[in-house]
Amino acid sequence: MNSDLIKIGICDDSKTDTDYIASLVKKWAQYQETEIETFASAEAFLFDYEDKKDYDILLLDIEMGDMDGVTMAKKIRQNNEAVQIVFITGYSDYIADGYDVQALHYLIKPVKESQLFSVLDRAIMNLKKNEKEFLLKTPEETVVMPIREIRFLEVRSNYVTVHGKTDVTIKRTLGEFEKELDDRFYRLGRSYIINLSHIRKITKTDVYLLDGSVIPLPRGQYDALNQAIIARM
Repeated sequence: MNSDLIKIGICDDSKTDTDYIASLVKKWAQYQETEIETFASAEAFLFDYEDKKDYDILLLDIEMGDMDGVTMAKKIRQNNEAVQIVFITGYSDYIADGYDVQALHYLIKPVKESQLFSVLDRAIMNLKKNEKEFLLKTPEETVVMPIREIRFLEVRSNYVTVHGKTDVTIKRTLGEFEKELDDRFYRLGRSYIINLSHIRKITKTDVYLLDGSVIPLPRGQYDALNQAIIARM
């Protein structure tokens, strides 16, 4: 994220909807330097994205022609964890698909100005949070790990393993880490803190992350974890 410029992509196969959303974004951005690009299809966006992977926020229609918005988002997530994805849809049936692409929120058409403004404010907050990094020092090395890359933290004895793109184990308490983490993270019993945006699905006994990791779900935590996930949508 450029600290001065926010780049927003709008992808919708309805020109009327695109123009309406763009007008709301321009109104929201009157005091913020913003660049807005619009696309009539997922394929058109991905063609542009090949050369310019610098979008901060994406507002995506779900029901489009040959490629729907969820499929498009999955392609983007293959190499971009930071971009904030907001789905815009005429139906509520698609909300469960957000697990797979770490969607920030769903907006139901017709989109209300106040709701869009609130979601865009949240997206900016998340982009700023994503810039924060942990400095993890071990006897052998020092690793700089962006907080957004952390999938989960796991405690064993007096050591905590931070699971990101690499795994780093240091002598520190889980409580110390918890104080430095933001609302994307959820304390799961005594042994784990998980990044809610990396969850693919949960059952009564386990939490499944996007990378395939499976974390045991402590008894009595199912409803509370569900509520934490819903609260961030």
